[in-house]
Amino acid sequence: MQPSLTLNSMSSTIFANCSKAKLDQLLWEEALLDVQKVIELEPSSHVGYQLKHMALHGTQHYIEAIEALKMMLAKLAKLRDKSVSPSEAECAIRKVINIQLDPTPLQMLDTTTRILCDREAQINTFKMTTEYKQLRLSIMKHADIPMGCITDTVAMYFHYVMLSHRWGENEPLLHDIQDKIVYKLNAAGLMKLQSFCKVVLQVGFHWAWVDMCCIDQKNHVELQKSLNSAFSWYHNSAFTVVYLSDVPSLSKSGALAKSVWNTQGWTVPEFLAPKVIRFYQQDWTPYLDDISFNHKESVEIMHELEDATGIDACALVAFQPGMKDVREKLQWASMCVTTVPEDIAYSLFGIFGIQLPILYGKNAQNALGQLLQEIVARSWDITVLDWVRQPSKFNSCLPADITTYAAPPCILLYLSEDEIQTAISLLRHTVAMDKALKLYNQLNNMSYPGFANCRLRLPCIVFPVTEVRQRPGAAEGTLFSYGVKADGFDDLLITTEERLAQFLLLRPT
Repeated sequence: MQPSLTLNSMSSTIFANCSKAKLDQLLWEEALLDVQKVIELEPSSHVGYQLKHMALHGTQHYIEAIEALKMMLAKLAKLRDKSVSPSEAECAIRKVINIQLDPTPLQMLDTTTRILCDREAQINTFKMTTEYKQLRLSIMKHADIPMGCITDTVAMYFHYVMLSHRWGENEPLLHDIQDKIVYKLNAAGLMKLQSFCKVVLQVGFHWAWVDMCCIDQKNHVELQKSLNSAFSWYHNSAFTVVYLSDVPSLSKSGALAKSVWNTQGWTVPEFLAPKVIRFYQQDWTPYLDDISFNHKESVEIMHELEDATGIDACALVAFQPGMKDVREKLQWASMCVTTVPEDIAYSLFGIFGIQLPILYGKNAQNALGQLLQEIVARSWDITVLDWVRQPSKFNSCLPADITTYAAPPCILLYLSEDEIQTAISLLRHTVAMDKALKLYNQLNNMSYPGFANCRLRLPCIVFPVTEVRQRPGAAEGTLFSYGVKADGFDDLLITTEERLAQFLLLRPT
């Protein structure tokens, strides 16, 4: 009996060992299947091949394990090639930030910390955010991350809101708020600034700009840059808040048109430039209770603004700066006023798309004269010269004051197509072909009007005067009448305050 028991014990042991080996084989195969699923899910990752190496090595399948190890190392090498260092990631983000901030205001208010920040302070604030840290990590892991993703993240953070308002008494300037928390100050005039920042923060934007305290008035370089860039700053803003300090809450339609805000020179570019505008009443509630994001989409508000400013509603909604319709744009600003006389000219720089030196204290006529001179030089539009009243000391061809352009321009009468054909038919047998061709070439080759060294150059054709004679008994008071003959003209009658020298071609004086 004893030998039989020993044989049975040995058989059980062999059977158990076989079952364990089979079980290990099954577990190993199942593990490999799971690993294969990991590899198929993310073939570019090294993790699946690392698991495969461990599984094969554990089951002493060394040749296959070495192949899996080689594959894992190759995947790791590719990952290293695609990744970048932290400093490289930060450098890539900084380049995008610089591009994004270039067309934005030099200094802005942080609506979260309530502190005025220059460009470097804005960037440092961004570096502390979760958005920046996540963006840097993404670039480190994926060097080929699309540039658009970086730009979108940066742009979203640095979106800003502008304020358009009428300056009041005791407005805080830059030195009043610099290195201070705006919400904790109790000085007079700060209520508007605090309320504006609160509105911007509630809407979800991080940065705010106000002309009174975000420009260093004593820094000439910064002032020059700010005034020349103001139009583009308003245009690139997320939106512009227009604060109507003299429009009480619950006002009805028509209150906007009566607001003194409409009469200010700087407000013209401030409501033309932005793509999005929101009007707020005295208590910082939306005008007419219009809670829509963009009041430029309100037909009622735009028609009211059109009536108040004389600017067509289409131009109010989608204005494009440039030299088109010069005389009309000058008429828009003709009834506006500015605290500083030179500002009436400087406020129009962005509307015409030009930049010029800013010189305060050098006479308002000079500022306006430089603007008008530049307009004629760039546009060749001589409707700027269509004015009546006092001439400028800067140049007698130009008006002394922009209010001159409030009068409607001279309307030139153009011949219809039929009238032109009739006139040509009448001239066909009365004018020699060579003379007509000569006149055409003269007109076709004429230079454009312009200014050079403050002297106006106008293209013209000279017709020699052959006779000037005073008409006897034609004088009335201080006026004198003269008959004038000139080659190429019918007889002319000229009435003037000046005494002209009389002469005949045979006896010139």
